Amino acid sequence: MSLRYLALGDSYTIGEGVAPDGRWPEQLARRLRDAGVPLQTPRILATTGWTTDELSAAMDASRLEPPYDLVSLLIGVNNQYRGRTADDYRAEFRRLLARATGLSGGRPGRVLVLSIPDWGVTPFARQENRDSTRIGAELDAYNALARDETCRHGAHWVDITPISRQCPALLATDGLHPSAEQYARWAEAAQNAAREALQSS
Repeated sequence: MSLRYLALGDSYTIGEGVAPDGRWPEQLARRLRDAGVPLQTPRILATTGWTTDELSAAMDASRLEPPYDLVSLLIGVNNQYRGRTADDYRAEFRRLLARATGLSGGRPGRVLVLSIPDWGVTPFARQENRDSTRIGAELDAYNALARDETCRHGAHWVDITPISRQCPALLATDGLHPSAEQYARWAEAAQNAAREALQSS
C-alpha cells in the first residue's frame, strides 16, 4: 500500500525558480522511494509569498483528503520579511502545527517541520540593501520558537538553516531562492526524520 504525503508551505516548498522535480518535497519522496518506502508523489499546497495566515486560509479553501501518512510544514519567512513579530508567528505557527497534526490523522509524530532558511545571505538581500545580520537574528528567533513548539508537540524538527548559510551560491536565477542542488541537501537532511515519522504510530 502506498503512503500519502502532504507538503505545506510557501515559495521554499513550491520550489520557486526550479523545475517541479527539483522541489525538496519531490526530492525527499524520491529518496524515500529509492530506500524502499512506498511514498506517493507529494500533494503540495504552497505558493510564493504566503505567510502563516495565508497558508491557513488556503487550507480552508482546499479540498484536502486526510489522513495523510506524512505532513511537512515549512512556513514563516514571509512573516519575517513583512516585519511581523516573532510572538505573532509563534501563535499562528502553533495553530498550523495543530492543523497539520489533524491532517495526519491526529498523529503528531507523522508531522515533519523544516526550519526557515536564511535569505539574508543571498544576493537579493544585498541588492535590497537589507541588513543581513538583522535578518539572520530575526530568523533565528523565529526558528527557536518553531523548534520549541515542534518539540513540545511531538513532531519532528529538521534544521536546514545552516545549509542555507553554508551554500549561499546554490541559488535559482533570482538570487534568492535555493537551487535544486541546495534542495537536494535539504532532502538529505530530512530523510531520516521523515523515515522515523512514517514509522510512528
